[in-house]
Amino acid sequence: MSQRPAVNTEKLTKYYGKSRGIIDVDLSIMDGEIFGFIGPNGAGKTTTIRLLLNFIFPTGGSATIFGMDAIRDSKGIKRVTGYLPGDAAYYGELRGRDLLEYASRFYEKDCLERGRELADIFDLDLEKRIETLSLGNKKKIGVVQALMHGPRLLILDEPTSGLDPLIQKRFYEVILEENRKGTTVFWSSHVLSEVQKMCNRVAILKEGRVLRVEEVETLRSKQLMKVQVSFADPRVDLPEEVQGVVNPERENDTLRFLFSGNVDSLVKALAKTNIKGLQMEEPSLEEVFMHYYESDEPGRKEDSR
Repeated sequence: MSQRPAVNTEKLTKYYGKSRGIIDVDLSIMDGEIFGFIGPNGAGKTTTIRLLLNFIFPTGGSATIFGMDAIRDSKGIKRVTGYLPGDAAYYGELRGRDLLEYASRFYEKDCLERGRELADIFDLDLEKRIETLSLGNKKKIGVVQALMHGPRLLILDEPTSGLDPLIQKRFYEVILEENRKGTTVFWSSHVLSEVQKMCNRVAILKEGRVLRVEEVETLRSKQLMKVQVSFADPRVDLPEEVQGVVNPERENDTLRFLFSGNVDSLVKALAKTNIKGLQMEEPSLEEVFMHYYESDEPGRKEDSR
């Protein structure tokens, strides 16, 4: 992986009138890495992407891609960038192959053969009109169009929404293969598990600001579980030896909490009590934010048992 940045932003800011888009976003994405950009819906992820691609103009700050200015060199940037929007819209009367033939004219090389290869990989019928396709197949069209010219930078906005699990698996494999060839990937998502699976580093965005940039391994080491325990006796509580309980909420015989400790220890402790039910799942990004990033907000304190 090269140590020079593929994408660099400095104090990148966008307001829509008086409404906040993003504020002072600083990013440095290395050439050849898969970089995650995560945050809840409305955090400013898509605004950042649109600024990078010069679809909208910044209120302040700057952005470069491979050293090219996002505004002055927009045409050159688009030649080397593949973009998959979260909700792509196409001319419905076109067939898939018509769209790919049209898109291929924007690039200075023949990329139709690669487009057909990708269509086969994703089991996509290019002879059907786009208006007849399901949401998942329309997303496949977007994937093929973004990848067919072998971009140096791939920008993905909620890339797997609408894809069934089998196609998602193929998609992950294709992205990893493109990355091994040298493609830099900017992966924007609100799905924490997806970003953890694919990315090297992640930027956490909340209310238009980057809270911090983390190595994925660091994020994994902080992974929380969302736990719900129902006790046979509503007077029973968790054994005192259980460590790592965060923000517990009690309702009759049911206890809900986030857990950052050792799962094996928790299960063994619960085995000493009489429980009716146990559920454990990945928390939402908002819940992760509340736990890990309250320290970034003055005057906030973490609740604990």
